[in-house]
Amino acid sequence: MTYGEPVADDHPPTTPAGTGLAPYPLPDRRPRRRWPLWTAFVVVLLLLAGGASTVLPAGAVRGTDATLARIAAPAENPTTRAARKLAERITVQLDRQSGALLSGDQAAFLAIAEPAVHANLRRRFATLRALRVSDWQGRPKGLPTEAGRPGEWRLSVEFRYCFAVPDCRRPSSVLAETRWRDGGAEPRLLELAQSEPVPQLAGRGTVQAGALPWEISNMVVAVGRRTLVATTPAFRRHLPDLLARAEAAARTADQYVVTGDRPDRYRVYYAGPKEWKRWYGGEQPEWVAGYAIGLGGDHEVVVRHDRYTAAGLGELLRHELTHVASLPDHDGLDDSTWWLTEGLAEYAATVGRYNGLTETRRLVKRGWDGKLDTLAPTDDTPDARVVGSYGIAYLAVRYLVERFGEERVFAFVKAVIHDRRIPRQTSDEIFDVPWSTLHADCVKHVRGAAD
Repeated sequence: MTYGEPVADDHPPTTPAGTGLAPYPLPDRRPRRRWPLWTAFVVVLLLLAGGASTVLPAGAVRGTDATLARIAAPAENPTTRAARKLAERITVQLDRQSGALLSGDQAAFLAIAEPAVHANLRRRFATLRALRVSDWQGRPKGLPTEAGRPGEWRLSVEFRYCFAVPDCRRPSSVLAETRWRDGGAEPRLLELAQSEPVPQLAGRGTVQAGALPWEISNMVVAVGRRTLVATTPAFRRHLPDLLARAEAAARTADQYVVTGDRPDRYRVYYAGPKEWKRWYGGEQPEWVAGYAIGLGGDHEVVVRHDRYTAAGLGELLRHELTHVASLPDHDGLDDSTWWLTEGLAEYAATVGRYNGLTETRRLVKRGWDGKLDTLAPTDDTPDARVVGSYGIAYLAVRYLVERFGEERVFAFVKAVIHDRRIPRQTSDEIFDVPWSTLHADCVKHVRGAAD
């Protein structure tokens, strides 16, 4: 899920207890060699009888473990066994490639692949090294399946990685499809696709978005104490200013960590028109000037170079980096909580007078239904109404902070956004006010501020 920032001229845009029954040694009236079968029979009967605790003499149980294992374990399908063995061999190749990437050995990074893949791998290698990749691991996601040609197999691979921070606490992850040939001494990589959107099995949103910037673009990078900023070579000149503003925004965002530790490093990508339409699937509403997107452990920020005023970049970055600091890893948000996530980000981003009050007043007086949980704009909402919706969210969160303080508002955000509890379940225990009453108070305040 993405969390956007609007565009405006003056406002930037997860057995019962033992019975005591136990067989005891009987007189040895049978050949010793038949003990294992007798023992296995007794053990099976006792297990079927309810799992009663049993104690067998050491001599009696000798040899029964293997017998029971053969009885319990079903025979593995030969095709499944072959696929599992191939996955293990591919894992060895992926480990070799990971080591090569981290050590800066491009030749070894390419060595697991056929020449047709080398151009793709060279670009990825250069970009990942520019991003200061500090951890990288590829692991099969499931088992290989036959690709249609003899000896060729398809396999989903999950890559987990960190940039600029060794041993980061929250590695990002991406799932990519690969194709391999098996037939020589080692499996050979034939194809590495860019990641594709993966929809949620339930609910809205996606498990992962479309192609990541480093999968499809050459990158130039600047790294600060708290941030990493990257763009394409055509926009290299913007990096110094972008880094300075991102570092300042990070100092603000670090104050809005709702739960757990602050992010290891904020990552910001600066997109030109072409990249905006390609990175992460490119399906953003026209009114969006920037967004934060989850990557299975962390979030990244993308800003659009032509959709904010020069003075608005700092505010845009404070807004989006606050999302990174305050949002959970899971993608379980819905439109009913949009006002809370965006209102908190607007509150953190605002310094001095709020710039969107003109549009906010217009919306409050001419079209708002007085409900916070229906405030979220749609993809085709007009820009002025979008800005007004953000303004209402800002005024509502500001009212909560002024009335109850940041600590209790953060607790409310944690309960509603992180723990997925609805406001009426949490308002009484956090604010000592029923949600119906508090919601009415927020609406009254918003309407008063818009007069």
